[in-house]
Amino acid sequence: MTTDSTAAFGMAEVKRARYAIAAVFTVHGAVTGSFATRVPWIQDHAGVSAGQLGIALAFPAIGASLAMPLAGTVSHRFGARTALRGLLALWTLALVLPSLAPNLLTLCVALFLYGASAGMSDVAMNALGVEVENRLDKSIMSGLHGMWSVGALIGSAAGTVAAHLGADARLHHVVAALVLTVLGLIACRKVLDLHSEPDEEPPPRFALPPKSAVIIGAVGFCAVFAEGASLDWSAVYLRDVLDSSAGLAAASTTAFALTMAIARIAGDRVVDRFGAVRTVRAGGALATVGGVLVVTAPNAALAMTGFGCLGLGIAVVVPLAFAAAGRSGPNPSQAIAGVATITYTSGLIAPSAIGSLAEATSLVVSFGVVSVLAFGLVLGAGVLRSGDRKAVTSADAGAASAAAAGPRS
Repeated sequence: MTTDSTAAFGMAEVKRARYAIAAVFTVHGAVTGSFATRVPWIQDHAGVSAGQLGIALAFPAIGASLAMPLAGTVSHRFGARTALRGLLALWTLALVLPSLAPNLLTLCVALFLYGASAGMSDVAMNALGVEVENRLDKSIMSGLHGMWSVGALIGSAAGTVAAHLGADARLHHVVAALVLTVLGLIACRKVLDLHSEPDEEPPPRFALPPKSAVIIGAVGFCAVFAEGASLDWSAVYLRDVLDSSAGLAAASTTAFALTMAIARIAGDRVVDRFGAVRTVRAGGALATVGGVLVVTAPNAALAMTGFGCLGLGIAVVVPLAFAAAGRSGPNPSQAIAGVATITYTSGLIAPSAIGSLAEATSLVVSFGVVSVLAFGLVLGAGVLRSGDRKAVTSADAGAASAAAAGPRS
């Protein structure tokens, strides 16, 4: 038997929880940014080749995909706040592991554990984000993912300074892990303290994603594929296809990342006004135009404009996919884990798929494929209707919130 979600928490407490979960997203992103900037140091320390590094960098996604379904079980047993506190601390402390690895085998193990802790904490914080969104009855998921991007930029900026100073990545990551662990524990004190009903069955430890999550995840797959392709290949595209300078090529990647962060932070107002479905359809159309601009651009300026349109168009898709998954059935953690697994897989295969296709044909053809996937957002946006607040009346908003709740207060 469930209770009304609005009766368990006062609005002031829910608003505090919103800022707390935003801080959690920022901390989570900062770990990723801190790691990414020191990958060259980690490669040298482990003594691995570029090809071996590519193999090792697949292990975070493998670990995340296998561990994500466990997040629901942990939340069910310990409660959402305690589970998030523990899983986030595991993630922040796991930052230290890759820099300690002396060879390929230990690096793969370290990155597997790093990815597993990332995936479980990712599911836990997104599930709590959906809960806060339900209680506020307005979109916040885009802004939360925007704060993740802000955290990633902060972490990468600090990592860039550390690398410029020639700091040992082991020392850098120990300090960063301790600071981020403390900040994460502080932030978790104000997230919603949700618990399962005494008679509620625990979720399965491992289960196939529900059908709804697979369909929603397909939309997320298109967006994350375009994101991964643009982040990893935009600089190469400008350099190799348009013969741009190294500085201008690198600037295109930074501009794309900033565009996505800004669009996500501002995206909630757009979603609240127009709804998830119309927002994603319009974004998909803009991303498609951006992809076409990239493949037809005669110069760097037009190509960078195209990458900017891609970033703006896909920015809010993944947050909305998580929100839709959280409202798509009685077990939101399982649905969110399913969507997260699909999107992680997309992010894993996108860079290599673009490279393989470019080798067989050209980078122009590769980004033609990205344009087609971007158009898939226009066609598939309707599956996000379960997360569309414009399609939910005030009369059944409470019922939707109660149905979406995993652990309950």
